[in-house]
Parts: sequence; structure tokens; C-alpha cells
Amino acid sequence: MKYIKSKLWFFVLYTLIFVMLYVSFALYGLPVAAVAYPMGLGLLLVIAYLALDYRKYKKQIEQISELESKIDRLTEMISSEKAKSRQRMDYYSVWAHQIKTPIASMRLSLQGEDSPLSRKLGSDLNRIESYADMVMTYLRLDSESTDYVFAECDLDSIIKSCVRKFSGEFIARKIELIYEPVRETVLTDEKWLSFVIEQVLSNSLKYTLSGSISICIEQGQILAIKDTGIGIATDDLPRIFDQGFTGYNGRTDKKASGIGLYLCKRICDDLGYEISAESELGKGTTIRLDLSKKHVQAN
Repeated sequence: MKYIKSKLWFFVLYTLIFVMLYVSFALYGLPVAAVAYPMGLGLLLVIAYLALDYRKYKKQIEQISELESKIDRLTEMISSEKAKSRQRMDYYSVWAHQIKTPIASMRLSLQGEDSPLSRKLGSDLNRIESYADMVMTYLRLDSESTDYVFAECDLDSIIKSCVRKFSGEFIARKIELIYEPVRETVLTDEKWLSFVIEQVLSNSLKYTLSGSISICIEQGQILAIKDTGIGIATDDLPRIFDQGFTGYNGRTDKKASGIGLYLCKRICDDLGYEISAESELGKGTTIRLDLSKKHVQAN
């Protein structure tokens, strides 16, 4: 019935043509049969055409119906996956909250003590907390609830807060920190930028056995974090921001996950920053964050 209704204009037009020819032949006194015969043959051809067209139409309808059914199933699967994702997020949120409670308790227990052991334990606690934050950050990046709140922030306050977390490790391992106030204000999300800086500092400390780590601002609001660590192989350098890539250093350090710098790159992309690396084996690594406002505005 839907098909017939869609072709109703066709029948109406055919009927009008037949009536016009019939009246014309009648007015001129011509045999009406001369109209009826070709119009009858034409009607058979029209019926044959419509029959073939209907088969094509019916096939299209069946294909559309099948596609709609697949879309419904996919929609259900997506809804189910979203529900599972929310459950995972809820679980890991609770997990992160619960694991930070004993970390805070242990940190309180270590307060007032200043010994090689307490500094070592404090450093380990920082790494545990950092790994918990990495899990949450990894999950939030692809979540609908990723929250970026941009504001004018004092870069020195962010840097000092990040350095403070690793102060015990700097002291315990006798790694020199070279840092002078940068006196810069940047448009950023403080929480996410802090995560990036902490990850870079954590990597620098992990792969710097001795020497120094310096933090400075270069021309054009480029924050540079330089270390005198083991460096990165030239062949590995282009891939250090790839997910799961550990390279030569990862084969040396079996605990490397290849997630930290990948998360930094993802966050910098979202914030509108550029992150780059310069390194040489045995001489250290420099990670640069271009925090200039032009990238934030372009993003």
C-alpha cells in the first residue's frame, strides 16, 4: 500500500493522458479503438515496469529494515558498554580513594622523621600515588566526564607544588634541583598541567642516577625540564609519546609501562599545548612544553 500510494501520481497521469486522447479522437470522429489498443499495451508495459520497480523497492525496504535492526543492536551494545564503563569508573574511583587513605596515613606516620629510610619510604609513597593517578587519568581521558577548567594560573605555584612532592627523593638521591622562579602566568587547567609536570619530573628522577634536574622558562612561554640522566636512543625518540612504547630504556627497566608520556601527550593535545623531547644517550633529556596562549586559542 505504501508503494501504491507513492506511485499514485503515475496512475493519475496515465489516466489523464488516456482521457485526453479519448476525447480528442471522439471530437474528430476518429475510431476510439485506435486509442484503446495502444493505451492497453502501454498499460501492460506500465504494469510490468511497476512490478519490477516494486521488487527493487521491496528489496530496498528489507535492506533498510535490516540496517535499522543492526543499528538498534549496536545502540544497545553501546549503551551496555557505556554502563559497563561507568561501573568501571565508579569502581576505580572508589579504589583510588581507598588506596590514597593508607598512603595518607603512612605519610602522616613518616612526618617528623628525617632519615634515609623515611625519605626512601616517602619517595615510594609518591610513586604509588602517582601510579594511582595514572590509572584514573587514563580512564578519564576517554570519558564523557573529562573536565577542563581554564583559568589564568601562576606557573611558579604549579611548579613548586609538583617539585614539593618529589623533594624527599631529590634529597635522598642527592639529585640537584636547578630552579629559579619563572614569573609567568599561563592560561591552563591547573590540575591537568600539574599531572603533566609531575609525570615528566617522575621520569627524569627515574632515569637520572646522578647529576641534576633543571626547570626553566625559555623564550615564548616554553617550559623546559632538563635532566642529566641516561638519555633516550635516537631511534626511540620519535615514538616516546606512543601508547605502550618503552624502547631501549624500557628493556632496561622492566617496570616501565610506556603510559606516562603517552598520557602527557594526550593531555597536552587537549589543553592546546605542544610537547616535545630532545635527548642524547648518556647526556640527558629535555622535555619542552609550549604553554603559549596561541596554542590554547587555536585549540
